[in-house]
Amino acid sequence: MNRQGHEERCPSSTPKKTLTLFDSTCLIVGIIVGAGIFETAPYVARSGGSAAALFALWIVGGLLSLAGALCYAELATAYPREGGDYVYLTRAYGRWAGFLFGWIQLVIVRPGDIALMAFVFARYGASLLAPGADLEQGAGLVLMLMLACEAVLVLSAINVVGVRQGKWTQNTLTVVKILGVAVILVAAVFADGPVGPAKLAPPATDEHSPGLLLIFMLALIRVLFTYGGWNEMAYVAAEVKRPERNILRALVLGTVGVTGLYLLMNAAFLHTLGLGGMARSEAIGMDVGEAIFPRWGGRFVAALICIAALGALNGLVFAGARIPYALGTEHRLFKPLGRWNAATGTPVWALAVQALLAVALIIGFGSFAETILYTAAPVYCFYLGTSLAVIVLRRRKPDVPRPYRVTGYPIVPLVFAACCGLLIYSALCYKPLEAGISMAILLAGLPIYWLSTYLGRD
Repeated sequence: MNRQGHEERCPSSTPKKTLTLFDSTCLIVGIIVGAGIFETAPYVARSGGSAAALFALWIVGGLLSLAGALCYAELATAYPREGGDYVYLTRAYGRWAGFLFGWIQLVIVRPGDIALMAFVFARYGASLLAPGADLEQGAGLVLMLMLACEAVLVLSAINVVGVRQGKWTQNTLTVVKILGVAVILVAAVFADGPVGPAKLAPPATDEHSPGLLLIFMLALIRVLFTYGGWNEMAYVAAEVKRPERNILRALVLGTVGVTGLYLLMNAAFLHTLGLGGMARSEAIGMDVGEAIFPRWGGRFVAALICIAALGALNGLVFAGARIPYALGTEHRLFKPLGRWNAATGTPVWALAVQALLAVALIIGFGSFAETILYTAAPVYCFYLGTSLAVIVLRRRKPDVPRPYRVTGYPIVPLVFAACCGLLIYSALCYKPLEAGISMAILLAGLPIYWLSTYLGRD
């Protein structure tokens, strides 16, 4: 029986339109606003050298993210199906391109992103459970790794139970997280000005510091990493109610809202610590919390970061499983991943495999920084291909209905594509070994594609 006939007879085994505009916006905001802002802000402060440059970097990052979101909005409203980039790349360049995207997301990118947020949650969670413990070795490290694995497994189990449970978990975590950030912002306004850089330890120096251009590029990479997640809407497009309107609205509202939030947070950091204090801070959230609330501020912020990381982690788990699901529906080699459970309304096998791979990376890497380096180059390769797919598909498939067309076409897609090329170049220059390994794994997907194609022949 072909897939079309199966879907006609068993409609309950396919994705349902259950996500409202509020659900969709919470998904985007919940994924973007993880703990990245607390990791990135000190580095950007050091790189910028002035308050004006600091805010300029965050504004540029927000505008570039909005440009990418507009590209995805056109593609997602034209092809509102599960799989996101997998669908667009397949239609623009052929099945091999979609397969490579699904392959690299399955084995590297999505498990790496999930592991990344799990590490953040576990580090701050362990600091609450065992204050003063050494999290780099011994019992502290074991506790951190256990918390990271448990977070992945528990949230994956919640999303296996059903999409309703998954989306309400996401909504709750996002609302609580934003309220917590709001408390910090309001308190910072009434703080007694900067605590001064002398209170904070000086930043580590690098004898082989890169040139000014590369410093700017690396700062922009970190800023855009902090904005990462707006494209997740494309992966659940088939589950969005009134996709022709709500996909664009959710992408714009989520991206613009997060940009405003990040600017406010940096303003709060700057007001509380000063530029020198920001640049020298090794844990800016904790420093701000202690400056505002000396007795309990550090623990409050640690708890807030835990919630933020869980919100991002749940969003990544929820949306990410739709990628291997799309891969499994079209390639026999991965057919089990393409099964949609009618009882729970979720891709159970895809969620399970995704969770196991993420746990393997947590145990194997044991490091936040190594996870970022492992995923960077292939991520931006596919962002580049997807942004150019807007142009390719307009020419190849002009008759496909497009409820939304990118504002500023073709300049906006081309600018975003050029930015992606810059980020790929920067990753290869700065960490050639890690970037090279991930690109080699990407290319290894080609023979696997040929095998999958051979097995798929009748």
